[in-house]
Amino acid sequence: MQKVQKQIEKLKKSFHSTNDFSSRIFVSQKGIVGFVFLKSMIDAQLFSQAVYLPIQKWQGQIDISSLINKILKNNGVEEVAESEIENNILDGKVIIFSDFFEGYISVDITKYPTRTPSEPPTSPVIQGPREGFVEDFKTNMTLLRRRLHTKDLVFSTLIVGEMSQTKVILSYIEGVADKRVIKEIETKIKNIKIDGIVDSYYILSYLQKRPNSLFKQIGNSEKPDVVASKMLEGKVAIIVDNSPIVLTVPFILMEELQSSNDYYTNHHYASLVRFIRMCGLLIAIVAPGFYLALQLFHYNILPLNFLITIADTTQGLPFTPFLEILFIFLLFQILYEVSLRLPSYLGLATSIVGALILGDTGVKAGLISPPGVIITALSKIALYTVPEQQSQITVLQVLFIILGGSLGILGIVSGFVYVVNYLNSLDDYHTPYMAPYAPRIKEDLQDGLLKRAIGANKNMPRSFPNSKGRER
Repeated sequence: MQKVQKQIEKLKKSFHSTNDFSSRIFVSQKGIVGFVFLKSMIDAQLFSQAVYLPIQKWQGQIDISSLINKILKNNGVEEVAESEIENNILDGKVIIFSDFFEGYISVDITKYPTRTPSEPPTSPVIQGPREGFVEDFKTNMTLLRRRLHTKDLVFSTLIVGEMSQTKVILSYIEGVADKRVIKEIETKIKNIKIDGIVDSYYILSYLQKRPNSLFKQIGNSEKPDVVASKMLEGKVAIIVDNSPIVLTVPFILMEELQSSNDYYTNHHYASLVRFIRMCGLLIAIVAPGFYLALQLFHYNILPLNFLITIADTTQGLPFTPFLEILFIFLLFQILYEVSLRLPSYLGLATSIVGALILGDTGVKAGLISPPGVIITALSKIALYTVPEQQSQITVLQVLFIILGGSLGILGIVSGFVYVVNYLNSLDDYHTPYMAPYAPRIKEDLQDGLLKRAIGANKNMPRSFPNSKGRER
């Protein structure tokens, strides 16, 4: 008993006597058996029925070696070295040891709260699958395995985070994904030196070739059907334990103009909607700055009736046009941040109060003008045609407001040329960011801004490297 008790005390001290550390000792005529585990991580009922009671019934009636062999034949049971005990306990396993057996047995009866797969709030669909990833990596692997019923689907596990020991799973289809990309991603993840990973975004920042760039360089999704379709094209999925967001690499800008709804509806309608998203993206970025440029520097090109309307509504305002647009933009952004953090039952009230103050009372009080409110609101609404780019577009809006207010249309055009040129220079994981338009890849235009029917897609995409596509 002394050996077992000493081992339990050693492990308890190692875990700093945390209150969820638990141990059991079973004493029989033939020997003593010890159990250690974290009670917050295991299924207590299963432990009693499948682990403790069978050993309790043993009572030395069979040879100990036969008992050990019988236990080890069960699923989720394995013999582990002493150096692996602590990690196994942290993984939610029960460790069994005794004074008549030199080794240690690990039994996997992990159980912790997990969410049931449901439609993700960020990616609702009218038609199509409504399952979404959850925070449990095993469930996420199952969701992908159900959609990719092939022996070539590979899951490779890496451990990241000195203290969190987070499981990061690389998932790809062998023979489709490019081996150079897989190796490059694996090397980057292995080289991550950090105390803990609490979400997939932590991994994302290490995978980006230009971490200080404003623009998104890694794909992400909460929908298994979207990730599975990208893997079929040759992309690599990165599943991070405790996160419902799965990353995909490589990434191109065209992905942001696509939606899972496009593939579950008429392709002519999908093409129209993608064109509208493109227009919404441009309006969201340049509309406030362009309006400001016309009002300050190029009012002579405005229609006379519109110019008179602007002059009437802006007369007597306490702000200059530049400060007015910035002020309205700031109010809209504050309202957006408040709506994100307020409890849901206060959201409607906040929206009503915000709309009254910004839309009606602010104009009647002579603080802001109706055209300024309309233009800023239009750009904010248009922003959500591409919601995944919300943070990047918001920063661009401010930059183009400054350019339009200081340099006029020349500043807007110069800024737009710079942004497009910068996007053309991005080339991550052997993939041009603006493909299939820069460079122009004719084979991939069938699923670009204009979408053809699914049956017309005969070949693998060539915008990014894959084993069956182009080599770059």
